[in-house]
Amino acid sequence: QVQLVESGGGLVQPGGSLRLSCAASGSIFSINAMGWYRQAPGKERELVAAITSGGSTNYADSVKGRFTISRDNAKNTVNLQMNSLKPEDTAVYYCNVELLKPFGMGYSNIWGQGTQVTVSS
Repeated sequence: QVQLVESGGGLVQPGGSLRLSCAASGSIFSINAMGWYRQAPGKERELVAAITSGGSTNYADSVKGRFTISRDNAKNTVNLQMNSLKPEDTAVYYCNVELLKPFGMGYSNIWGQGTQVTVSS
């Protein structure tokens, strides 16, 4: 069994910064891509940023230049540095991990339970 523990969410004023972290633990065979999604009230969940095992990244247009995704393969963690935060960034942020199962059982996408980010004056 694999657990994803998210941390770093909270309340911040416009223009401020937050750093989200997601750590995977448990019976981990291998991790491929990792990413962050977010969902605001009344809206669909959307991709914020993703990073492959090789370090290639992609970002939503709305966060380019403000957010940076990174990972630590040795610690099975993925981080999201969020700068110049705007009220529009307010949402629940979810960590996503593409987990390789052992014994040829394929891949599975697992999700964190979400951490609230609120940007307000």
